[in-house]
Amino acid sequence: GGGFGLVGPPGGVGAAGSAGGGGGGVEGSLEHSMMQRVPVASDRDSLSSNLAALNQSLANMPQAHDRERTKQYSPRNPYPTPNVYYNAPGPSPVFEDPAIYEHFHTDTLFFIFYYMQGTYQQYLAARELKKQSWRFHKKYKTWFQRHEEPKITTDEYEQGTYVYFDYQGTYESKSGWCQRIKYEFTFEYEYLEDELVV
Repeated sequence: GGGFGLVGPPGGVGAAGSAGGGGGGVEGSLEHSMMQRVPVASDRDSLSSNLAALNQSLANMPQAHDRERTKQYSPRNPYPTPNVYYNAPGPSPVFEDPAIYEHFHTDTLFFIFYYMQGTYQQYLAARELKKQSWRFHKKYKTWFQRHEEPKITTDEYEQGTYVYFDYQGTYESKSGWCQRIKYEFTFEYEYLEDELVV
């Protein structure tokens, strides 16, 4: 048949019994436990197919860049739109006006901040969020707002209840991209972004 054969210790099954002066007992069980399963010729095909599957898995292994969020929007189902719609590359010129950001909902400001990185629009969204008492945490890369006055305040940190914007997650997983409450959170001032003056 096929499968695995049993191979005993060197010298065969009787070697341990004759050298030890009596078969069976502890030596016999030791002898039995030393027997190993080793592949025989018929298993080589199985091993090679397993190796091929492992190589295929390795070739399709996730890379570090797979976990990064795409920065530019790309429609899943592109459709030609009429020319009267604004379809030039980049944001509409209306987004260059700082006054319009006062009228945006907080979720819109967060969207602009996270999806238009490195642009003037990101700067304007951040400025408006700061006007609304949101503060950016440099370590967690998200926005926090006091839910109530801090319970503890020192020169290095403050501790209390905060609302924060959870930008991670996806629509499909029904998590993230929402505001959450964090109780007993310690906001260390060293992580407070204070370069942008409002």
